[in-house]
Amino acid sequence: MSDPLSVLSREINRALEDGGVAEAVGRYLANYTASIEEIERLFPETRRLAEEVAQVRDEVVANLEYYVDKAMRAVEANGGKAYLARDAAEARRILGDIVGSGKIVVLGKSLTGEEVGVYEHLTRLGNEVWETDLGELLVRLAGQRPMHMIAPALNMTRERAISILNEKLGLGIPQGAGVGEVVSAVRRFLRGKFERAEVGITGANMVASDTGSLILIENEGNIRLASSMPPVHVAVVGVEKVYPTLLDALKAAIVTIRYGGYKIARYVSVVSGPSATGDIEKIVVKGAHGPRELHVLFVDNGRLRAARDPVMREALKCLRCGACQLACPVYELVAGFWGGRVYAGGIGVAWTYITEGIRAAGPLSTACTLMGRCREACPVGIDIPRLVREARSRYASSLLQREPRGARY
Repeated sequence: MSDPLSVLSREINRALEDGGVAEAVGRYLANYTASIEEIERLFPETRRLAEEVAQVRDEVVANLEYYVDKAMRAVEANGGKAYLARDAAEARRILGDIVGSGKIVVLGKSLTGEEVGVYEHLTRLGNEVWETDLGELLVRLAGQRPMHMIAPALNMTRERAISILNEKLGLGIPQGAGVGEVVSAVRRFLRGKFERAEVGITGANMVASDTGSLILIENEGNIRLASSMPPVHVAVVGVEKVYPTLLDALKAAIVTIRYGGYKIARYVSVVSGPSATGDIEKIVVKGAHGPRELHVLFVDNGRLRAARDPVMREALKCLRCGACQLACPVYELVAGFWGGRVYAGGIGVAWTYITEGIRAAGPLSTACTLMGRCREACPVGIDIPRLVREARSRYASSLLQREPRGARY
C-alpha cells in the first residue's frame, strides 16, 4: 500500500516538473488579480456585504439541522422531492433510484456531485453521462481531478485543451486556434446532448430554507440548460448550502460572484420547483416547458458531524468562491495537485477531513506553509491556517494512537 506522504510528494513534484501547470496558473492569476482590483473599485460595498454573509453563515452552522429540515419541507411544499443522504454511498443509491439506467444524462458543475461520485456511479449503471461545464469536461477527458473550485481546468493551457478535445472527442480544432474557436467547437458537440438528455443533474450554490429555492450561479449557460431542458432535474447539494431566507441566499450569491473575480455572473437562476403553468382556469399543472420533476438530494457526508466540531465547523462557512486558493503560494506553483480527491489547497485539507477522514486529509496538511494569505482573501474570514494546523495535529495523534483507517473524529 502506498504511503500517503510519498503519494503527496510525487504529485507535487510532478506538478513542479510540468512547466505548463505554473504557466497556466500564472495566466489565470494575472487575469483574476486585475478583475478583483476592478471589482473593489466599482463595488466598494462588497466587503460590508461579505461581513453580513459571514454572520448568516455563523447562524446556519450553529443551527444546521434545523435549516436543513426547513429547506427540505419547503422543497416538498413547492412540488419537488427532497432527500437526505447520510454518506456518499447513500447519495449514490438514491441517485441511482431516481435516474435508473439507459438514460442520457447531462451534468452541470458540482463539487458535491464530484465528492459522491455522480459521474462514475451513473456510468456504471449504464447511462451515457456528459460533463457540460467546459472545465469539468476537460479534466474528465484528461483523467484529472478538478484543480479549482470555480475553474477546474485552471492548470491547462489552451494548447493542451485543444489536444485533449481532438484526441478524445475528434473535434478537429486547429492547434493554433484561439479560445473562442475552442468554445464554439465544444458548444456544437454538446448541443445535441442537451437536446436528447432525459435527466439533468446540477449542484446548487445556495438553498433558501424559507422558500425552498435553489440558487444556481454560472457563466456558460450549461447549468441553465441542464436544469431546464430535460424532463427530470436533480440537484445534488451539500447540507451546508442552506440559508435562512431567499434574501440571505441572494446576498451570498453576490459575494460569491465578486470574490470569484466577476462583477456579475452571466446567469443567476432561481429554481423553486418543477415547471408549472396556471394559465388555464388558474389550475396549476406541473410540467410546462421545463422539467416535470425536481429532486433535491441533500448530502451530509460528515457535514452535520463537523457542525458539532468546535474547530472544523468553520469550514462549513465556505462559499466555494476559490479566492483562498488563488492567494496560496503553494497552490500558485502546483495548482490542485496539492489537494484531496475533490477539494484542493488549504481549504481542501479541511473539506477532505470532513468528507473523507483524517487519514486522507492529514498528509495534505503537511504541504501548507501556514502563511495566512488565504485567511485574508476569504470573504467570510475562515481561519484556514487554524483548520490546517488542527488537521495536522489530529493526524499526528491518529498515527500515535493507531486509530482505525478512515476514522474522522
